This record gives sequence, structure tokens and C-alpha cells, in this order.
Amino acid sequence: MLPWILCAGLSLAVAVLCVKIRLLHQSMDEIRVEFKERLTLDTNTLVSISSADPRARRLAADINTQLRLLRLLRRHYLNGDQELKEAVTNISHDLRTPLTAICGYLELLEEEEKSAAAARYLAFIANRTEALKQLTEELFRYSLILAARDTMQLELLSVNGVLEESLAAVYPALLERRITPVVHLPEQPVKRRLDKGALSRIFGNILNNALKYSDGDLEVRLRDNGEVLFTNTAAALDQVQVGKLFNRFFTVEAARHSTGLGLAIAKTLVEQMNGEITAHYREQKLSICIRFPLAGPD
Repeated sequence: MLPWILCAGLSLAVAVLCVKIRLLHQSMDEIRVEFKERLTLDTNTLVSISSADPRARRLAADINTQLRLLRLLRRHYLNGDQELKEAVTNISHDLRTPLTAICGYLELLEEEEKSAAAARYLAFIANRTEALKQLTEELFRYSLILAARDTMQLELLSVNGVLEESLAAVYPALLERRITPVVHLPEQPVKRRLDKGALSRIFGNILNNALKYSDGDLEVRLRDNGEVLFTNTAAALDQVQVGKLFNRFFTVEAARHSTGLGLAIAKTLVEQMNGEITAHYREQKLSICIRFPLAGPD
């Protein structure tokens, strides 16, 4: 009789343990699913579980504490980021008026009689003023682009056509640099749902980058899968510099007239249209590749 009682007791204990383990597994799954949702959704809801196990509930409580802290830090970041964008916009806008006045007075000075040394100094001032004016304009445009995601007008368009227009716009400048571009376009139009103005700006900025860094060649290739590849020889660059090309305000010595915002703007616009842009450097060849997602149905 006693062995049967022991066996029944052990069976009951095993059953209770199995139920407890099952409930713990269920609690862990609930925490995992809810934690993932709280990280991806913009909500103030906290992690909740059905289990009454004190350890599982303490774990959920600790996760909720960290979620509150994470949301607080996120709000601080978003507020600071918005304030920075507004400050950049305001500063660049406020700089326009005095810069315009300076440029006007410089033009008047150029008409006055002056010594050779004064003319040389004046030319240097005019050059630096023009660079500052260009940087101010780029800052202003960049601040507008950062907030332009909701204002983009996406439409089904031919990437081929926009690329051809962009190449035609810079063709005289390329020839002036003795660069004859080699262009490969598919016969069939490559359709993507994009903002035409943003796409033109992306292509224009990348082509202008080629004007600055190319050693005399440029290959542009649009593949059937929608991938756009710009390749040119750039012996003045290295792997470290190429890794920073999309950073704001990064320039290399070879590009003295660059603001360092062209490729940063291109990257921002590509990502705002859910695309991807990358840069690779191999055997002194710089390649910039753009990919956009397939166009959905109308």
C-alpha cells in the first residue's frame, strides 16, 4: 500500500511541477511578445502578464521600469533633435541677409581703383564669402529635407528617365573635366514609386560628387532590378574616408569647395523613400550604390 501512496504522491508532484513550468514558459512568452511590441509601437502601454508567479511579475516590473526610462530618453532625444533642426534652419536663414549685403559691397569694391595687393585680398575675401554662402544655402536645404518625409509626393515613375535627365544636366561640367561618362541603361523602364524631385536631387548630388573626386572617368549603370551604381576612379580617397562620405560636413582635402552635405542629403532622401545607399572602395575605384524597394500596386 505504501509504495502506491509514494507513487501517487510523486506523480502529483511531477504534475504540479509540469504545470508550474508550463505557466512559467507561458509567462516568458508573454513578456517576450509584449516587450517586442512595446519597442516597435509608439505607445505608453507597459508589459503585462497573466502569471501570478512573483518572480515573473518582478521581471515584468523591472522591464517596465526600463521601458519608462527608455521612453523618457526618447522624448528628450526627439525634442532635442527638433530643436536642433529649428536652430539650424533659423541660423541659416538669418545668415542670408548679412551675406547678401557683404556680396553686394564686394561687388562695389571690385569697381573701385585698388592696388594689386588689395585686388588679391579682395578676391580671396570674395572666394571665402561665396563658400560661406554656399554652406548657408546647403544648411538651409538640409534642415528642410530632414523634415520633408511627410511632404514627399510619391508617384510611379521611370528611374531611367530621371537618371537620363540628371546626366544631361551635368554633362557640360563632366566634359569640362574631360570626363566622358559610360552609361548602361536597360531597354525596359525600371518603375519605382518615388518622389521625382528627391530622386533628381539624389542623382545630382552623387554626380557632383563624381565631379569632385573622379580621376577622369565615370560609369553609371542601372540594372533591371532597380539598382543604380555610380563608379569612378578616385585615387585620392581611402577606405576610412569612403566610410565617412555620408557623414554630415565631412570633406576631404581634394574637395576644398565642398560643404560636406551633398552625400548626406542624398542618404537622407534615399532613406526617406525607404531605399538604401552604400559606398564601396576597391582598387582605387569608388562605387556608390542605390537600391529602392519594388513599386507596389496603384
